Amino acid sequence: MRDRIKASFARQSMMRTFGANLDSIEPGLVTISAPILPGSRQQQGFAHAALTFGLGDSAAGYAALTTLPEDQEVVTAEIKINLIAPATGDRLIAKGRVVKPGRRLIVVTSEVFVINGDTETLVALLQGTMVPVQA
Repeated sequence: MRDRIKASFARQSMMRTFGANLDSIEPGLVTISAPILPGSRQQQGFAHAALTFGLGDSAAGYAALTTLPEDQEVVTAEIKINLIAPATGDRLIAKGRVVKPGRRLIVVTSEVFVINGDTETLVALLQGTMVPVQA
């Protein structure tokens, strides 16, 4: 499972652009982090919501993938985001989790935190549905 997810993550050019790392892989739980680079900030200096969303979506999707057999992948059917605090800091960490696995639909969530020095602050919540597809 871990090797399959690591190989898939390595093929994501967007994650490479973000400088993202796959930090942990457990059944139903995946953590991805990325620095808040100068090119991923919005006009007020916070991490752009696109970075927050991309990390949260990928963490949730890979968490869903941990529940599926080798011949299946997942795609996002829908996912929403609540931005709850400005992402002011050095790094974002997205913790994706499976809420309810299934054969046709997998309900997922992600919490995205900003790291600023020694402080970790929740900045976004995502909830969505992943759909298994043939690899």
